[in-house]
Amino acid sequence: MANQELKFSVNGVCKMRRYGDGGTADQLFCSLGSFMRRCLFRFLSVGPIPNHLAFIMDGNRRYSKKKNLEEGAGHRDGFSSLMSILNYCYELGVKYVTIYAFSIENFKRQPSEVQNLMDLLLDKINGLLKEQSIVNQYGIRVYFIGNLKLLSEPVRVAAEKAMMATADNTNAVLLVCVAYTSGDEIVHAIQYSCKQKLDKACNGVIKGSCDDKDEAEASKACRIEQKEKIQGEHPIMMNSVDIEKHMYMAVAPDPDVLIRSSGETRLSNFLLWQTNNCLLYSPAALWPEIGAAGSERPVEVAEAWLAAVGSWCIEGMLHWDGGARTMAVGGAAAVESCCGEGVGAAAAARDARRG
Repeated sequence: MANQELKFSVNGVCKMRRYGDGGTADQLFCSLGSFMRRCLFRFLSVGPIPNHLAFIMDGNRRYSKKKNLEEGAGHRDGFSSLMSILNYCYELGVKYVTIYAFSIENFKRQPSEVQNLMDLLLDKINGLLKEQSIVNQYGIRVYFIGNLKLLSEPVRVAAEKAMMATADNTNAVLLVCVAYTSGDEIVHAIQYSCKQKLDKACNGVIKGSCDDKDEAEASKACRIEQKEKIQGEHPIMMNSVDIEKHMYMAVAPDPDVLIRSSGETRLSNFLLWQTNNCLLYSPAALWPEIGAAGSERPVEVAEAWLAAVGSWCIEGMLHWDGGARTMAVGGAAAVESCCGEGVGAAAAARDARRG
């Protein structure tokens, strides 16, 4: 049989290079797979589609060890899987996608590993600005979410450049959480909320009350007015709305579904404030195994999608046995009757909480 190399383009269409004769069966298989994917997405689009999906891309290092790959290879393969997943998201009509790219805790890893990750991040950020990138293909606005001052200057500058370059894109949104933890985000939001309230209280925030007084009188007047109530609420009391508007993630609605690869069920300090009403799903596949060409568990992707929209669950596996390639897909089975309403219920609860 002729030597062949299977590849997947950004838009999910299988491509093949052939070195010699043959390859018709593989091309037919790839075309069939692409057709089935489009049919599946067409079917899913009839029902409720999550407005916001969040991903914890877990398992890159374990994948590298499992495959005996060199350091950093697992993360590079993970990026390829990310491109496939993003294509699936935006093709299906998901508006917001958030990915956990790099935690503040990751800075504690070996310096060589951190540097490799930063180099990879810089390269991929620059790649987003290319004309043929998925960002330009779908009209995606990119946000980098987190404590960006912790990044090296080249990475931070590239991130800021990417955000500026995509600021006019309105079709979809990609939020890349880098140098991020939820704890840091909450502390940041509280600090800025306190600063805003303090400025409001001590700089004549209740307008006119502290004007034309010397500093001592102004301070006394502010203290008096801080004790007053307006419609039963303290005029400078902080509430959840004050904190939320200073969150890094204030640019997007809360996630409807959070998917973490590798079977782990921990949130790992990711979107703790925003995920109290979202659905959680954890496929067993490592992140590079999801969405990758030749993956041992590619149907995990379809399974994750069907679980995400909350109506159906697909079971099956893809077997690669020598030259024979067969896909055995189990029948669709209904999950909990309430799941179909999960996305809408989460949104309603979120709106009620925000008042």
